[in-house]
Amino acid sequence: MEDSLNTDELPELDGFVYCPGSINLKPFKMMSLDTFEKDMEINFFGLIKVVKDIMPKMKEASSLGFFSTVAVSNGMPFHTSVAAAKGAIEGFAKSLAAEYAPKLRVNVVAPSLIDTPLASRLLNNDKKRESMGERHPLKRVGKPEDIGNIVSFLLGEQSSWMTGQVIGVDGGISTLNLS
Repeated sequence: MEDSLNTDELPELDGFVYCPGSINLKPFKMMSLDTFEKDMEINFFGLIKVVKDIMPKMKEASSLGFFSTVAVSNGMPFHTSVAAAKGAIEGFAKSLAAEYAPKLRVNVVAPSLIDTPLASRLLNNDKKRESMGERHPLKRVGKPEDIGNIVSFLLGEQSSWMTGQVIGVDGGISTLNLS
């Protein structure tokens, strides 16, 4: 990853979303330090590099959106690496929101499993898809539109009184226990 972006030709920005991801779901004892470092690099350190570069381009009253995971708040097995990296994002976002208020709004979306290419190995047959859906109170896996809708809201004027928030878009799995 480059140390910085060439932002000279970028216009002023009304909003920015950082949306990389990784899914390294293994028992902790099977994960190397290298796995943790790679997850931190793509999820957290990559975010820091990009945000440092774009900050001069952010307009007054603009919005930044980052991505975490439901595994940060829920403590899910086999999520140690990704939860650590995404937890760093949540802490960073809250501190950044405090530091830049009222000029910028900074919020985080914390989804559960979303049907995207990144999750394809977890959803590659009907049985897996059904099983994963059943884990959620709304009995389905998330769709990209579910996340797109909340991101659109966070970038828009409708969320002008929100900053420093972590918003769970997770089919209810982080707050409801139906067992």
